[in-house]
Amino acid sequence: MATTGGHSRGTTVDIPRDNEATGTARIAPKDGRSYVRGSTDIPLSAATVGQFLLDTARRFPSRPAVVFREQGIRWSWQEFADEVDIFASGLLALGIGKGDRVGIWSPNRVEWLLTQFATARIGAILVNINPAYRLAELEYALNKVGCKAVVSAERFKSSMYLDMLRALAPELATQAPGKLSAARLPELRVVIRVCDTDTPGMLCLAEVIELGRQTLDTAKLDALTASLSPHDPINIQFTSGTTGSPKGATLTHSNVVNNARYIAMAMRLSEQDSLCIPVPLYHCFGMVLAVLACVSVGANMVFPGEAFDPAATLAAVSEEKCTALHGVPTMFIAELDHPDFRQFDLTHLRTGIMAGSPCPIETMKRVASNMHLSEITIAYGMTETSPVSFQSSTTDPLDKRTTTVGRVQPHLEVKVVDAAGNTVPIGETGELCTRGYSVMRGYWNDDAKTRECIVDGWMRTGDLAVIDADGYCNIVGRLKDMVIRGGENIYPREIEEFLFRHPKIQSVQVFGVPDPKYGEELCAWIVLRAGEHATADEIQDFCRGQIAHYKVPKYIRFVDELPMTVTGKVQKFVMRERMCEELRLSADKTA
Repeated sequence: MATTGGHSRGTTVDIPRDNEATGTARIAPKDGRSYVRGSTDIPLSAATVGQFLLDTARRFPSRPAVVFREQGIRWSWQEFADEVDIFASGLLALGIGKGDRVGIWSPNRVEWLLTQFATARIGAILVNINPAYRLAELEYALNKVGCKAVVSAERFKSSMYLDMLRALAPELATQAPGKLSAARLPELRVVIRVCDTDTPGMLCLAEVIELGRQTLDTAKLDALTASLSPHDPINIQFTSGTTGSPKGATLTHSNVVNNARYIAMAMRLSEQDSLCIPVPLYHCFGMVLAVLACVSVGANMVFPGEAFDPAATLAAVSEEKCTALHGVPTMFIAELDHPDFRQFDLTHLRTGIMAGSPCPIETMKRVASNMHLSEITIAYGMTETSPVSFQSSTTDPLDKRTTTVGRVQPHLEVKVVDAAGNTVPIGETGELCTRGYSVMRGYWNDDAKTRECIVDGWMRTGDLAVIDADGYCNIVGRLKDMVIRGGENIYPREIEEFLFRHPKIQSVQVFGVPDPKYGEELCAWIVLRAGEHATADEIQDFCRGQIAHYKVPKYIRFVDELPMTVTGKVQKFVMRERMCEELRLSADKTA
C-alpha cells in the first residue's frame, strides 16, 4: 500500500457529477432521413485520463475502487491513485515520458491497470497487446508503433510471453536491463516483467515500483499531468481485421474519457455500484466501458480472474454483491447455462452492458429475467470510435432493449448511407457512419488507411444498420457479411435471431459460402444445448414456412464450439474458410 498522501493537491479539473444524471435526451431523426444527433445538454469534459483518476480519488478517497480476486488485492480509490503515482514515477526514472509508446502484454491483472493509468499520468501512450498474440504478431505490434517499453506477464495459458520476447530479442541475455538494443525490435529499450524473479536483460515490476518510491515527486507528476492536452494521443489499440495486418487505432484522452462518462450515465452507474469485469482489459470493452466508466463515477471494479470463467464470474458477483455485470453474449450464455447457476446469489445485480457482438434477443430476455439484470443495456460501437456510438438506457422499453442497440450517444452524429454515400430514408438498410468527439485520431503511421475510413470526419463502420423513426438503431450485420443469393440480399443476423428460438439451440452463426448457381448459399454452424440432439433436416423443417425459402440455410453443421477471439467475438471468416475446404473435399469425392 502506498503512503504518499492525498490527491487533493493541484492538477484536477472540475468534472460534472455525471452520476447524478439519469440519462440524456436523444434527438430523433428529422426530414425522414436516417440521421441522428445526440444531446449536447451535458458538456464534454476537458479532463485527461490522469486528471480523471485524481478527481475521483479526491471525491471518494476511502471508497472501494479495485478488487483483483485471484491476486488478493483490494484498494480504495486513494490507495489506487497512490500506487499509480509510484509506478508512474518509476517509468519516468527509466527515461519514459510523454509520447513514448509503452506496450502492455498481460491478461487481467492489477499490473495492467497500473500501467494504463501510470502511462496516462505522464503522457506516455499505452499500447494494448492482445494476450493471444504469438511471435509474429508480437513482433509486428511492437515495431508498428515503435514501443520503447513493454510490460509483460510471464505467460497466459499456453502462451509463454517471456520465451517469445527472448526469441525476438536474444540480446536480452547479454545486455543490461533498460538498455536493450535488439536487431528485430530496434526501438524497444525496456522490458518489465510481472514477477519478483530476476531475468537477464529485464526489469522486475517490483524493481520499477521500488525505484518509483525512491524517486517519487508528486509536484513533478502534477506538472506533467497539467501540461497534457485532452487531445493528445494516449492509447493505441490494434483492430482485429480479418484481412491484412492489424491497424493501430490511435485514441486521445478526450476520446475515451468522454465515452466512458456517457456510458456510465446510460447505465445510471454511481459510486454505490460495484461492477464485475470478466471482459479483457486489452479491449475497449474492459478498458473504457468497464474501467474508465467506473472511474467516471467512483464505482468499484471487481475482476474475477485473469481470463473469463463462468463459475468464477458468478462467484465474484455473488460474494462481492456486485450490482453490475459486463459481458459479450457468449459469456452471459455460459453463465446462464452453468450447472451450478442457481447456487449463486445474483439478487444484487441491476445493470451492466451486453456488447462486443450481436446480442441475441432470447439471450437478452433470459439475462434480464434470470440474472436480475432488469436494467441491463446494450452498447454498440467500434474501437475506432472509442468505442460506443449507440447505447440503450435503463428506462427504454424492454422490446427496444432487446431488439435494438439503443439511441445515439451525446455529442455524436450518426447517419446510414447507401453505396453512393447518400443518407437513406428512415427504416432502410445502409452502412452506419459516425462523426464527433469519439472518432479516433487515425491509424498509427497509416495515413492511407485513415483516409479510406474517415471521410469529412465521418468514420465508416462497415456495419449495416437501420434507424427507426424514434432514433433507435438495429445492427443487421456487417457489410462484408451480407450474403447475396441469386440477387437477394440476406442479412445473417436476421436468420440467427430466428434460429435462437429453437429450444435445442444454444449458439448459432450464419454465413455465406460460394455457390456456382446462386453465387452464395447460406450455412449455419450450431452449438446445441447440453444433452440435446438434432439433425439438419429438423433445423431446416423448423425454418420452412416461417422464413422465406431463400433464407433457409442449405448447409448445417453441429459443432461443440464456435471459433472466437479472446474477446469473445465469433470469427465467421474462420468458419467460412473451414466450410469452403470441406465442401471442396466433398465435391472432389463426388467427382
